[in-house]
Amino acid sequence: MKMGRPKADNAKRKAVTVRLSESTYNRLAAHAAQRKATMTDVVLRSLEEYLARQK
Repeated sequence: MKMGRPKADNAKRKAVTVRLSESTYNRLAAHAAQRKATMTDVVLRSLEEYLARQK
């Protein structure tokens, strides 16, 4: 029997690494902290909004 966290139906299975300047990183971190969100949540939400506008 496998142990550990059960798999979610919408589990994210892909990762992308992005290099940011220190300035951009600091702006992202401050933006996320101000909204009590993770930097990942901010990036994902921003990317989804950007891609939706590209249709």
